[in-house]
Amino acid sequence: MKNAQELRAGSTVRIGNEPYVILKAEYNKSGRNSAMMKYKMKNLLNGNISDSIYKADDKMDDIRLDKVKAVYSYNDGDFYVFSNPETWDQIELKDEDLGDALNYLEEGMELEVVYYESTPVAVELPTFVERQITYTEPGLRGDTSGKVMKSAKINTGFEIQVPLFVEQDEWIKIDTRSNEYVERIKR
Repeated sequence: MKNAQELRAGSTVRIGNEPYVILKAEYNKSGRNSAMMKYKMKNLLNGNISDSIYKADDKMDDIRLDKVKAVYSYNDGDFYVFSNPETWDQIELKDEDLGDALNYLEEGMELEVVYYESTPVAVELPTFVERQITYTEPGLRGDTSGKVMKSAKINTGFEIQVPLFVEQDEWIKIDTRSNEYVERIKR
């Protein structure tokens, strides 16, 4: 058991009989009111995302989930198929189980499959991924004061914001927790 204020994004808790992962946690203390925690949570069994508010000292049942290394193989239309590189067992997940991971999924990508009571329920991406920019508008001279960003599409079709100096066909490093550009890389 943990106090609600001890839980952070990525923590897993059991509410009722269902497991949840906390996607976003905000601490809020205002005036004479007691401290509150506001969470954006994902139900690991059905994929529903909801917002919840708890008192900071509420007790919550934290849980540990099993994780297995896996490699993304292919999509057969209904399922995304992963394989365990040690046993070559196939693991199937639906698109609603993958959430934001769909933005970065590529054949041969290594990640971890998360199990709840021996059922695969989600995947955990590496913190950083490297992807190629397939389309972005050229940066304009004179637009360089301050932190000016532009849209760029990466090779999986996902769009992120990048600085003006990033050009098409360059490779970049992306933080998968925040979907934010980190830096250009050479390949």
